[in-house]
Amino acid sequence: MPELLLELLSEEIPARMQLRASQELEGLVRTALEGAGLTGQGSRVFSTPRRLTLVVEGLPLRQADRHQERKGPKVDAPEKAVAGFLRAAGLASIDQAEVRETDKGAVYFAVNEIAGRNTAEVLPDLLAGAIRSLGWPKSMRWGEHVFRWVRPLRSILAVFDGNPLAGGLDLDGNGSDAGFLGFGEQTWGHALHGARPLHVRDFGSYVEALTAAGVMLDRAERMVSIEQQADRLVGAAGLRLRSDPALLDEVVGLVEWPTVLMGRFDEAFLEVPPEVLVTAMRSQQKYFALEQPSGTLAPAFLVVAEGEAPKGSVRRANIVSGNERVLRARLSDARFFWEQDRKILLSDRRQALAEIVFHAKLGHLDRRVARIEELSERLAGDVEGAESDAARQAASLAKTDLVTGMVGEFPELQGLMGRYYALEEGIPASVAEAIAEHYAPRGPDDPCPTAPLSIVVALAEKLDSLVGFWSIGETPTGSKDPYALRRTALGVIRLVLENDLRLPLKDICQEAARGYGPLAAGFDADALLNFFAERLKVALRGAGLRHDLIAAVFALKRPDGGREDDLTRLVRRVKTLQQWLSGDTGENLLIAYRRAANIVRIEEKKDGAAVTGPTDRHLFEQREEQALSMALEAVRPTLDLALVQEDFPTALADLAGLRAPIDAFFDKVTVNVEAPDLRKNRLRLLKGIQSTMDRVALFDIVEG
Repeated sequence: MPELLLELLSEEIPARMQLRASQELEGLVRTALEGAGLTGQGSRVFSTPRRLTLVVEGLPLRQADRHQERKGPKVDAPEKAVAGFLRAAGLASIDQAEVRETDKGAVYFAVNEIAGRNTAEVLPDLLAGAIRSLGWPKSMRWGEHVFRWVRPLRSILAVFDGNPLAGGLDLDGNGSDAGFLGFGEQTWGHALHGARPLHVRDFGSYVEALTAAGVMLDRAERMVSIEQQADRLVGAAGLRLRSDPALLDEVVGLVEWPTVLMGRFDEAFLEVPPEVLVTAMRSQQKYFALEQPSGTLAPAFLVVAEGEAPKGSVRRANIVSGNERVLRARLSDARFFWEQDRKILLSDRRQALAEIVFHAKLGHLDRRVARIEELSERLAGDVEGAESDAARQAASLAKTDLVTGMVGEFPELQGLMGRYYALEEGIPASVAEAIAEHYAPRGPDDPCPTAPLSIVVALAEKLDSLVGFWSIGETPTGSKDPYALRRTALGVIRLVLENDLRLPLKDICQEAARGYGPLAAGFDADALLNFFAERLKVALRGAGLRHDLIAAVFALKRPDGGREDDLTRLVRRVKTLQQWLSGDTGENLLIAYRRAANIVRIEEKKDGAAVTGPTDRHLFEQREEQALSMALEAVRPTLDLALVQEDFPTALADLAGLRAPIDAFFDKVTVNVEAPDLRKNRLRLLKGIQSTMDRVALFDIVEG
């Protein structure tokens, strides 16, 4: 079956964009093909630093013929309606239309037999449209062209059924020849070793020609090649590779033909903290760090070079020596910062934070640190094992490494370097660890602090951010979250739940707001709690907890009238409630609750007044009324006691005891009777069912 081969050759595409772009290109082309009635048997995409390639197999040589009918107006319709129908149907005269009898009378129909076009005639415009529709996070124009692409686009190979397609891409948008990039059957090999034109007719010859010209097209093949070469090198040296999947994924997108080489550096650099050395290697140079069998850092690294570099060749030696020279300069800088930074105490750096703006509306970093200090001292009383003085010290020093030379050079080491400098000064290890971990968890895969002091400072840092941005109205909207407040809230939730903390979250947020003074005049703690509720649904989705139950418990009022804000207690209650509702008793009680709530809602609307007040036992006419009333009165105190003791299984067992009297009531008692007093009394009984069950969760939020 015929095959379509498309390659977009450009200057170097950023590694992080290649995979997504190739997948989007495949989707755009497949959608366009299906819209044109051209369905293939399968497609594959490939990406390298310089090219996006798509192959679609099994396309038909020609579109199928189509029979198209368009219904028009009635035969006696006004002339304007008929004229409009002719224009829309492309008919020159009404004589070209058919007249058919319908249930609405005689109606005009336009009938067209549309012959299918050759696929080779359809593809050029289709491919050009897909290329223009491909989006990039960042794009550019080059020369005098108006067309935007991630990097200058150099050629487009487009071959169908062994023949190059006509057409191309208009880069200027004016149809001029100067800005026309035509389709063709030609590509180019490796920029360093095979930069010669290659003529291909199908995917097989394309891959064969590229391989011969020094291009490994398949991303997975390049990754395997890097891994295998690395294993051979480190094995021969008696070392082991420090695992770094993210760096491997990036490097695969930097080379079209990977060659892995080993370089070395002076052992004297190992006096610098290993994280500094690894960061210098990976973030700036894309080198892989190596370890001794004992796990300590080795004075060696791997570099993935572009193109072939045979053993013993001058090129290979030059690549190794050149990269060793570059790394030596980087590590010399790192050692200089390490030596110089330790000459100034962290506490003496505190005043420099007054020169760093945290946010234009929220002030400088020194004021932020002062707020985190106060909040850390407050939180220390809620976290077992955390001392308030140590919490203040850790909070006071947590941001000071931001003004060190090392963090200025390697921002990703903030916090970590603070720990090293603190330990060098003889500061207690628990305080140093809190400095290092106060940013954690930074994301869903980042470990959560478990040491009491680290938990306290990490919570204080995140809550100060959330309260501050809520105070000035800078909250996430839609997909926009420029200050990563969703991630920050998830960090708070993880710290609380994973460490089983019992925190009055609303009170703590209000106390944090006082640190902002007049700026927090409009702070709405309930709005922030609602945000936590939404984030909690996301956090617990993987655990299989229902979002409606989280909302139903989060909306509860505490005995003092406040909102439920103890996340640990909330999750325990939700887990118990979800298990209970999965059984027959819970399910049937939920049905009864809804039945009672619906009746009350309808009657309140009819009466124009809410159902309020206690029931009057003297108005009971049937024993089912009396039995339900007695059951409700008996269960309330035991239910409240169980909730106070946080014995949620017992609380739900108490509710389960209401099932029989509720079922009997609905079976035997008519609520809407003629007697007004009797009707009102029975509505109050139904309201009592609601209010009693709502002590556990707001069941009107619970979904079926």
